Amino acid sequence: MNPNFPISEARRIVNLRNWVIHSYDSVDSVIIWGIIHKDLPLLQRQVKELLEIGQ
Repeated sequence: MNPNFPISEARRIVNLRNWVIHSYDSVDSVIIWGIIHKDLPLLQRQVKELLEIGQ
């Protein structure tokens, strides 16, 4: 991963994806729900900023 990439939790996002894909039988819905509520708003803001910069 590029350390200058403007998504602050890029490594954690990739790790979560890998966990869901490879260990789907052990994915805890409470953890996923917490991530949705806690982390998704920040990711949404960062993606919006990236899209605005790209215009």
